[in-house]
Amino acid sequence: MQAVKVYKIEYRPGDNYRALLMSDLHWDNPKCDRKRLKKDLDYALEHDLDIFINGDLFCAMQGRYDGRRMKGDIREEHNTNTYLDSLVSTAVSWFEPYAKNIRLIGYGNHETAILKNCETDLLERLVDGLNARGADITLGGYGGWVVWSFYMPKSGNGMSYKMKYFHGSGGGGVVTKGVIQNQRAMASIQGADLYTSGHVHESYVMTHVVEDLTNNHTPVLREVLHVRTPCYKEEYGDGTKGWHIMRGAPPKPLGCYVLDMTLHSKKVKAKAYPLIL
Repeated sequence: MQAVKVYKIEYRPGDNYRALLMSDLHWDNPKCDRKRLKKDLDYALEHDLDIFINGDLFCAMQGRYDGRRMKGDIREEHNTNTYLDSLVSTAVSWFEPYAKNIRLIGYGNHETAILKNCETDLLERLVDGLNARGADITLGGYGGWVVWSFYMPKSGNGMSYKMKYFHGSGGGGVVTKGVIQNQRAMASIQGADLYTSGHVHESYVMTHVVEDLTNNHTPVLREVLHVRTPCYKEEYGDGTKGWHIMRGAPPKPLGCYVLDMTLHSKKVKAKAYPLIL
């Protein structure tokens, strides 16, 4: 597990770097929209985008220890005496076609719950399995940093773009949709160009502007991009039944975000937008 992962990338002014920011796949849940997930991952393959998964790749709620388990919420291939083992083995096979584009997989509350209650690390086993088949995936944390270090060999110019990722906490709130958590993050995290989280199954992007001071004591305004990635588990259905309905939760957006960086000679201009295919 790495707290900070640095990627060194050669560039020329005018180049673009793009990546997929995803979270909350809940891949093993029957309510996961695998058709949409596959389409988004295929897009990453087709356009050679790096993929970053910020927690809850697994749902993993059908074990004996979990009070939320329901017989109807388990896929047939996972309905075995070795439930957790089957999650890992089938996930390795399913994600293998995308493994060389996946750069980092971080933990969510569903994976940490398995680690706490069942004493096995689903993500470490998944990453080990994919890397054994030729991938080079970093096992991230529940939170951590990704730094893209861009350089031009001939001129010696270089610049970086820093992303702080955190899976998320709390319930998000029907009205606030977790936006207040972004404000709290700004009070404790310094130096990030991008802050991304998931967890509450909401979807938005916003820009915070902060005042900073350069090394030569010049005040500057700096933009910090905030991205809340949605999910792939559609739990609302027709609104008639289920745990999601009983707790009063609304319909949730599905999908992921594209992080799009334009690389100028000494500056990165970044934007993020939902991937809509």
